[in-house]
Amino acid sequence: METTRHVTATAYIVNEGATALHAHRRLGLRLPPGGHLDRDELPHEAAIREVREETGLDPTLLTDFDDVRSPTVRAIPRPRHLLLEDVNVHGGHVGHQHVDHIFYATVDSRDVDPADGEESADAWRWYEPSDLRGSDLDPDVVRLGLEAIDVAGE
Repeated sequence: METTRHVTATAYIVNEGATALHAHRRLGLRLPPGGHLDRDELPHEAAIREVREETGLDPTLLTDFDDVRSPTVRAIPRPRHLLLEDVNVHGGHVGHQHVDHIFYATVDSRDVDPADGEESADAWRWYEPSDLRGSDLDPDVVRLGLEAIDVAGE
């Protein structure tokens, strides 16, 4: 059986020393904003779009990149991590995976106001480091959330 892979982008957003996670309906997990890249998007553009759609907040990516340029080349912001995530596993076979570009960002507010069709504002919660450490969240979400808060320096 063939494994289907999709390219996704995720952004751990930070405000005043906390990161926002929402209850994902379909997966039954608490996750940061993120989703599939549109056909014409680069990963960092998708991360920004997903934050805006899912939270109504305007993110500032915390990333660096080498300014490599030529007439046909330019650098794009690097993700903090690049993860291969198993989404559907059946009978020991991985049917679907995400190649997820993980970005960190800051936002100026905690006032979540999702776009129509997105999870409601009630699905979102801000997690401080002690909340993350004392939670039953997936270990990768805890680690990346803590790292995002640290990188943001808040």
